[in-house]
Amino acid sequence: MKRPIILLTGGGTAGHVSVNEALIPVFQERGYEVHYIGSHDGIEKELIGKRFPDVTYHAIQSGKLRRYFSVKNFTDPFRVGVGLLQALSVIRKLKPELIFSKGGFVSVPVALAGQIARIPVVIHESDVTPGLANKLAVPFATHVFTVFEQTLKYLPQNKSTCSGAVIRPELFTGVKELGLKRVGFSGSKSVLIVMGGSQGSKLLNDALRNELDVITETFDVIHLCGKGHLDTSLNAHRHYKQFEYVTTELPHLLAASDFAISRAGSNAIFELLALEKPMLLVPLSAAKSRGDQILNAKYFKSLGLAYVLEEEEIAVRPLSTELLALKKDEQQLKTHMKNNEGPKTPEEMVELIMTYKK
Repeated sequence: MKRPIILLTGGGTAGHVSVNEALIPVFQERGYEVHYIGSHDGIEKELIGKRFPDVTYHAIQSGKLRRYFSVKNFTDPFRVGVGLLQALSVIRKLKPELIFSKGGFVSVPVALAGQIARIPVVIHESDVTPGLANKLAVPFATHVFTVFEQTLKYLPQNKSTCSGAVIRPELFTGVKELGLKRVGFSGSKSVLIVMGGSQGSKLLNDALRNELDVITETFDVIHLCGKGHLDTSLNAHRHYKQFEYVTTELPHLLAASDFAISRAGSNAIFELLALEKPMLLVPLSAAKSRGDQILNAKYFKSLGLAYVLEEEEIAVRPLSTELLALKKDEQQLKTHMKNNEGPKTPEEMVELIMTYKK
């Protein structure tokens, strides 16, 4: 007997993939055959391929709408058109019961193709304000779930619900001793993990490394610096361990960590919240983005869940000073974190999603 099919999409950044990573095992446990539509060269292809070799990955053309002048702004609409035809072909062949989208520009032609093929499309929006890709896809959606309650005011009221964050369960399986062993730290100092997002952050990397000797007086540092951003001159530093990017090791490294510096993507900060890691957030500036990370960070700060350092402030507010303040406020931050409502489990989220299946 042929198994029913679920089709997932989302990509461009790890944040557009992490929720899908959490949901795939649940769909599979329920007897579904899972397929994934992503771009040819996006991070989603690597993440899904490595972790879920039994999930069939369908690569399509995708474009991007940029907020600055680029010749690609004239050619990408044609790529989106090709992607729509490719997605429609996949959907008509598979006949999935439902399409679940985490956003990113690759998801727009998939959502439109889903509507054309009359397949229910469910979207999950992680940020305070919807991203441009999800704004474009919402008209084609059967329903939209949000992480933040205030996001609902930007969406059609008749098909939007706040479901809260979804956390990958494997993050709770980390073993502190294994994490410390991996990085060669004794555990006698507080451990700081620094994460600049899946693409890495040169500004954050430079700020950390410029103050590394001062920071490592208090902290042992695990640095996820992004692809191509390793500094080999620091390989011998006893209190600093750098990685371009980690996947299966991440739970152990997080378990070994006492504090975090992070960008303010929604998935990342809710994961740190769930793990009760006091965090210093350095959101991507409005000059480099639509400002969604700034809104996410301010919201967490307003609830007493995080410290925030704007990119423009790094030159005058040293990381080392902010980290000492964070460490001093550790217990109060953890108290706020414990009192915060917990995230949805993947099982609970799948239950919500499947109420809209065909």
